[in-house]
Amino acid sequence: MTDTSPHPMPDISVDQQVALRTAATRLAAEFTGIYGAETIEAFLHSSYDQFATAGSIPNFLPLLAERFARQRLRALARVEGHHRDGRPVVLFLCTHNAGRSQMALGFFTSLAGEHAMAWSGGSEPGIEVNSAAIAAMAERDIDISEEFPKPWTDEVVRAADVVVTMGCGDACPVFPSTRYENWDLDDPAGLDLTDVRPIRDEIERRVRQLLDDLNVPAAR
Repeated sequence: MTDTSPHPMPDISVDQQVALRTAATRLAAEFTGIYGAETIEAFLHSSYDQFATAGSIPNFLPLLAERFARQRLRALARVEGHHRDGRPVVLFLCTHNAGRSQMALGFFTSLAGEHAMAWSGGSEPGIEVNSAAIAAMAERDIDISEEFPKPWTDEVVRAADVVVTMGCGDACPVFPSTRYENWDLDDPAGLDLTDVRPIRDEIERRVRQLLDDLNVPAAR
């Protein structure tokens, strides 16, 4: 079960407190009539905790927390039946959410457009997205440089129609009535651009096949 209760946040600066309050206001406006301030603040604070590690850049923490909380709240709204638009949702999971799952998310989002949704996560999220993966995707005119490694949470997994796993093994969550696929792909961690390109191309091929299976037209 995902813990969304607010936790004390030591060493948080006044600027970060202001940024989090501003984020809470934006989220409250977005989810008016669906979730109240207490729920939104709980998700925002627990999301902040997820990124408040030694490797995180403090100034970016409120922004990351807001983006992750928004994704989780949208997922929860789907699970609880508050928002159903008929679009399939795919979740890409790998170990560090820094390479394979980020490239898959990039391809899926670019190719599916508004016809489907996708998220990504990791069982042991890294600090930043793999630079070689970013460069490889840029060669396909897809920018994943603004993405960030993040964990999976129960509501995000439960909201997905399809969960694609890539190397996270037994750590990957399993929920009944959810379709699962395992993609056996090399981990691009530590590889240079030349070695990442074949992994990227195989991911693109599989994403296109998945879109075809879901009857989602590929944009290109």
